[in-house]
Amino acid sequence: MPTGSFAADLRGAVEFQYNNDIAHWAASSSQNAVCSVEPGTAEDVGIILQILGETQTPFAVKGGGHASNPGFSSTTGIQISMTRFSGVTYDNTTQTVEFGSGLIWDDVYAALEPFGVNVVGGRVTGVGVAGFTLGGGYSWKSNQYGLTIDTVEAFELVLPNGTITTVTSSSNPDLFFALKGIVTKFTVKAFPQTQVWGGLITFTEDNLEAVGNATLKFATEVTDPKASIITTYNFLLGEPGVSQILFYDGPTPPDGIFDDFMSIPSFTSDISTRSFLSLVQTSPSNVTAGTRGIFHTVSLTEYSASMLDAVLNETKFWGEQLALDSATFISYDVEPFLPSIFSHGSESAYPPDRSRGLLPLNIYYAWLLPSSDDTLQDAARQSASFLTQTAISDGQDIGDAALYGNYAIFSTNISQIYGGNLERVQAIKAKYDPQNVMGLAGGWKL
Repeated sequence: MPTGSFAADLRGAVEFQYNNDIAHWAASSSQNAVCSVEPGTAEDVGIILQILGETQTPFAVKGGGHASNPGFSSTTGIQISMTRFSGVTYDNTTQTVEFGSGLIWDDVYAALEPFGVNVVGGRVTGVGVAGFTLGGGYSWKSNQYGLTIDTVEAFELVLPNGTITTVTSSSNPDLFFALKGIVTKFTVKAFPQTQVWGGLITFTEDNLEAVGNATLKFATEVTDPKASIITTYNFLLGEPGVSQILFYDGPTPPDGIFDDFMSIPSFTSDISTRSFLSLVQTSPSNVTAGTRGIFHTVSLTEYSASMLDAVLNETKFWGEQLALDSATFISYDVEPFLPSIFSHGSESAYPPDRSRGLLPLNIYYAWLLPSSDDTLQDAARQSASFLTQTAISDGQDIGDAALYGNYAIFSTNISQIYGGNLERVQAIKAKYDPQNVMGLAGGWKL
């Protein structure tokens, strides 16, 4: 048995690895697991699942660790960390990319840069590839190519009984449709990638009306599929502001698309022609890493002046209200896309309705104290409900619009995500998981 300094070093190394395995971007999403395990092959995952199923042991699977819902990729049981599934391989012949489920998108973009190709993935730094893809995946390139899920060619899946299978639309059309389970490797379409234009601009409260006007004009008038924005209304340090990300999928945007934003006096500005990875990493999304947090969402069909005013008012109201409950950051992401966004892919569990595009407004609250969890989570629900009713009053037919599962709070009814596809997904789950092994894990319960 190791003794002395060697034993101390070994204990320190094990503790460090364990802490990495259970850590999440949001501190409120981490739990102290009984132990953690890092499988290195799909076969390892199969063995682990068989043991967990036979012993009925609760577990969780963590990819990039960016889930904001507590207990979705964390557990007090056995934490499976996919960190060793970290390969990225570009196949020039098939124009596809294979990547492991333990990566974040930054890793994938960096590996593909030398080849001049890219994939449809996350828009900000630090987002894991696995949950993002399985949940749908809205990207800077979605106006051109659809959701990330629409670009998947195959995925290596470990079934609950431990069997490993490569799932494609022809080999297992039902699993390919559902796109759920423990995935160890994704194969997705690759697309040419030049340098891009854009980055982050921040605006203070005195310029928010101009930012709202520019956002509305962009959302209602710009039809170039290479152009995209995220307008984030936030409340930080006692006042509202905007973090504005501009994106154009080319070295230089056409005249006029972003002129309104560029003419507004900014607090900070980091706009240039740059690599795709550089643009993604301009996002300040990691500034709040390590605090407690929650996402929630509203699905919209369009933006209007009254809707943007409502978003700004919610930012101010909850920013001031929740400061008493240790809130450090309140934000609302306005994410306009073209109405054709769902037309690029084929039938899939999400979105359940491809006849119209949906715009996933993201609500994100960060705070410090565990005692504030219920208050902040309930506030996010109240705000989402208010904004939904505001949109309906504004004439939007969104009463039954599907919610984006990657943003939806944990208490969301799963029928609100899968809609008319729910029974079909449940039947597929029952077929491949008759012992309900996946019921021992976190996440959306089918």
